[in-house]
Amino acid sequence: MGPAVDPVPPEDKIPTRADVVIVGGGIIGTSAALYLAQKGVSVALCEKGHIAGEQSSRNWGWVRKARRDPREFPLIVESLRLWGEMNERVEGETGFRATGIAFAAADDAAVARYETWLGQARAYQIDARMISGDEMERVMPGARGRWKAALYCASDGRAEPQKAAPAIATAARRAGAAILGSCAVRGVERSGGAISAVVTEHGRIACNTVVVAAGAWSRRFLKDLGITLPQLKVRASVMRTAPLEGAPETAFWGGEFAFRRRLDGGYNIANGYVNVAPIVADNFRFLPNFLPALLMESKSLKLRLDHRFMQEWREAKSVPLDQVSAYEKTRVLDPEPDRVFLRQALERLKQTFPAFAAAQVVQEWAGMIDVTPDAVPVISPVEGVPGLIIATGFSGHGFGIGPGAGRLVADLAMGKSPVVNPKDFRFSRFTDGTRVRPMSSI
Repeated sequence: MGPAVDPVPPEDKIPTRADVVIVGGGIIGTSAALYLAQKGVSVALCEKGHIAGEQSSRNWGWVRKARRDPREFPLIVESLRLWGEMNERVEGETGFRATGIAFAAADDAAVARYETWLGQARAYQIDARMISGDEMERVMPGARGRWKAALYCASDGRAEPQKAAPAIATAARRAGAAILGSCAVRGVERSGGAISAVVTEHGRIACNTVVVAAGAWSRRFLKDLGITLPQLKVRASVMRTAPLEGAPETAFWGGEFAFRRRLDGGYNIANGYVNVAPIVADNFRFLPNFLPALLMESKSLKLRLDHRFMQEWREAKSVPLDQVSAYEKTRVLDPEPDRVFLRQALERLKQTFPAFAAAQVVQEWAGMIDVTPDAVPVISPVEGVPGLIIATGFSGHGFGIGPGAGRLVADLAMGKSPVVNPKDFRFSRFTDGTRVRPMSSI
């Protein structure tokens, strides 16, 4: 089972109409709902399970500018600003703390790659820098002598995935948004080609705009609208420990492991290298799109043939909107964690930082990351379908960038000047001849 998420009580009834309907109750959808509601826009958020039930509650909890794709720089800078005021804005606890994040550099080649990245980051006044020697020991006690240096950003931090989206959703409800849990959207109705309504398992909601922020389900949902989104799923696993004294406060990536301190005094720990990609039909369908990324990540991405192949094969079939959908049959996508890789990470961590020798693992879980061929999200209207906005494909970067992405979605839905230039996030980049590639590995 996944981690325990702060509950958001259900609504008594669903509205018959809203200006904007958001499909998906993760960090992106709830953030968009908050900013729309606070601007007086009528918004209904529909989540098939519970708020933050999937990857938005299962990620590492990092909020970082360091090692970001440069295309995400403007949005993550805005997101860090929003995170800094989020507890006050939502009148609740999201767990955000600016405690710094460090990425280890094992050799001169790694240092050189980080220095190249820093050259790109300086134009955006990102306060990351290289540290080594005594300073590295101060930031990360026990790290000196084990790595050449580290890329460090003191203003980066962490938040609590099991608290953040629920707190944001609760604030959106107070601002007037309808937050509908256990309310799967089966499909969309159009009139003259434009969005006119969504059909949920509990009834129809008329609307002018639909935001698809459905994470790993977005590809499946859009397929029924005749829209092909090149998106795959990658399984990422995490463990958490009981409260632990004497371990570092700064979050750290050391290759074979990564960790960050939790608000409850425990730690989230993961394998810093390895994620697993279940082999499904879409792997073959989108192989040309994803081949550059697959070659770049060949050492860290493990392909596995398991039950997901037949599961997605069965889910792919479209059904009438008056029948039970795939979204109702699987309320929460809850994959088994890859325990071998987690155990390897923990053992290596204990060998490196003796403070973790006493760590007691109390839970392990996994989530499905929604990945695009260039590992950059789609935050974009769709040409030819007036009223449809996509906000998905955050490729494991979505939690930290969530508030900024939600604000950008709200701007697009309201027709306002966007908070950042959305050009790099446009859906049409997959069809307009753009060379879609991930950032070179750093």
